[in-house]
Amino acid sequence: MDELGRKSVDEFKEAQKNPVVVVLDNIRSMHNVGSVFRTADAFLVEAICLCGYTPQPPHRDIHKTALGATDTVDWLYFDHTTDAITALKESGYKIYAIEQVEHSISLEQFNLTEKTAVVFGNEVEGVDSQVLQMVDGSIEIPQFGMKHSLNISVAAGIVLWKLSEPLIQQRTKA
Repeated sequence: MDELGRKSVDEFKEAQKNPVVVVLDNIRSMHNVGSVFRTADAFLVEAICLCGYTPQPPHRDIHKTALGATDTVDWLYFDHTTDAITALKESGYKIYAIEQVEHSISLEQFNLTEKTAVVFGNEVEGVDSQVLQMVDGSIEIPQFGMKHSLNISVAAGIVLWKLSEPLIQQRTKA
């Protein structure tokens, strides 16, 4: 395991983070929440905002998929996703919904150049319409099959990997 170069909890907390915050907008599944925590840990995300009825740690079903990432990734709770968006904007973040809407940016064309928050919506309803009115834009994951939706934990993995390209480039230069 030493060869993997895993960080301890303290090393993770001190590490330079990817300037990305994940916002979970009324996510139902504790397993999805845990999976997003685990992915956020993998890509050194700054924090997760849990909003509305999104489950919060500690809970064994979150821990089952998070595998300890609730100890490393900082998180905040907001009663309303709109409150999280307001707070993030006040802190200088650009906000993007991960949603298929008119004028969305295709993920492969999006480049992380500033502090960014990405909003993942409810498994059935998507990102709330009030939240969509507040965001700076929307990012869409290109899909080619019959289904044009992905499980939130899968979508989070794809998006966070893309948003970690600057970290990947730094690592390959080192």
